[in-house]
Amino acid sequence: MTESLLERKRSVGARSLRGIVAAALAVLLIVPVAAQAERIKDLVSISGVRSNQLVGYGLVVGLDGTGDQTTQSPFTVQSIRAMLSAQGVTIPSNVNLQLKNVAAVMVTAELPPFAKPGQTIDVTVSSLGNAKSLRGGTLLMTPLKGADGEIYAMAQGSLLVSGFGAEGRDGSRVTVNVPSTGTIPNGATVEREVLTPFTRHDFITLNLHTPDFTTARRLVEVINDNLGPGTAEAMDAVSVRVRAPVDSSQRVGFVSYLENLEVTPGEAPARVIVNSRTGTVVIGSEVRVSPAAVTHGSLTVSISESFDVSQPQPFSQGQTVVTPDSAVEIVQERNPMFLFGPGTTLQEIVNAVNRVGAAPGDLVAILEALKRAGALRAELIIL
Repeated sequence: MTESLLERKRSVGARSLRGIVAAALAVLLIVPVAAQAERIKDLVSISGVRSNQLVGYGLVVGLDGTGDQTTQSPFTVQSIRAMLSAQGVTIPSNVNLQLKNVAAVMVTAELPPFAKPGQTIDVTVSSLGNAKSLRGGTLLMTPLKGADGEIYAMAQGSLLVSGFGAEGRDGSRVTVNVPSTGTIPNGATVEREVLTPFTRHDFITLNLHTPDFTTARRLVEVINDNLGPGTAEAMDAVSVRVRAPVDSSQRVGFVSYLENLEVTPGEAPARVIVNSRTGTVVIGSEVRVSPAAVTHGSLTVSISESFDVSQPQPFSQGQTVVTPDSAVEIVQERNPMFLFGPGTTLQEIVNAVNRVGAAPGDLVAILEALKRAGALRAELIIL
């Protein structure tokens, strides 16, 4: 009786163990597929919902003698005169201003979508003249305009400069980072809202960051599966049109649900990116190489010069003669030939190149030769 109970417990334990193992295997099989999926919000942008660039011209005051040299920056003097005139201060035209604590600057900012009047945005301030540093300066009120010439924000405040510089009397100078550029966190106040076509139509258009027909098709399939057939339709490899509620509050909730759906994007095209200046090579995972044999050797030529001096015997009325002695040495490295089989993968390419000890410059030459031979099944992009 006891033995039968033990056998039953063992069988139940074995079945439960097999169930646990099967569940673990199922998770291992499912996880890689789920890990490849990405949220729609990470793959697309909504047409019409974009930021806008703002720019303005202003003055930074309060510098510790590191401002513009007014003799070399006439626009700085002109701006100072206009600013003081607006404040009711008149400077005679025959007065030559010699100021070292003022700098003319350009102020740039990015106005995010749906920004409302009264909200603040960050600004970047960059020297326009020959100011050495903007550290310790304060930006005077500067209007920021858009591409249409309208004022959308007003900037003002103390600068935050990460760089600094020091200069000696002998002209030697040490500079860390860029002291002629600074930022003002929340330094501009939005004065005007930019209208967007977000609620203008009965549909919204999703634009893929990377054009791809496969990703566009999968995006349409996921949206239609979750929101009903005919909700989404692909316009091309970039744009997907989605029917959306007309009411603004319902549209916000609709987009919130839509952008959190997950889509598995299509595989990226096979590309090899080569930066010939830095020797950087990036090889995509889809790159394949047709059967090809490659060998790459380097030829080193060394030339050394020395001089032989021949002096005459004492009291022989001869002259000292200097003759050059050149030694030319040629060294050719013997690198083994390696073979790429059919359908060679990225890992096999890396292993083969590492075996021969090819430098980045040599790898660039090998890839270019493979492309010309028609063995490289990828787009070769040289920067």
